[in-house]
Amino acid sequence: MGTCDECNGWLNPALAADAAVRRGESVLLIQRKHPPMQGSWALPGGFVDQGEDPIHAAVRELEEETGLKGTKPTLLMVMGDPRRDPRKHIVSIVYEITVGEDQTPTAGDDAADAKFWPIEAVLNGELSLAGDHLEILKTWLQ
Repeated sequence: MGTCDECNGWLNPALAADAAVRRGESVLLIQRKHPPMQGSWALPGGFVDQGEDPIHAAVRELEEETGLKGTKPTLLMVMGDPRRDPRKHIVSIVYEITVGEDQTPTAGDDAADAKFWPIEAVLNGELSLAGDHLEILKTWLQ
């Protein structure tokens, strides 16, 4: 493993946390506002802050990107293929999170749009999904 002169430490993967939210036969997705994969749909998520527990990062990112307040985060899976993101090696911890039926998503932060999509449409490839998010959704929902 190499070292990083710029960060004065080891070259390690970055850590991200994603929120998987299901409501009946629909799943919550955000449309990416910025590159890479701008315009593609993805699970709400982002990088874990220094000193932050990934489980809290998933709930925070959910609220920042969709306005939804999540509860009961449960570990769903970990995605770590070094090629899963064009920026660099990013490991994502995916949590299934519950949101109240009375909450409506609104795009915020890094999201251009946020809404619930029919699971069938998502799994049938009707949307352009970012990175390995189709793989995540298929593993989770099938």
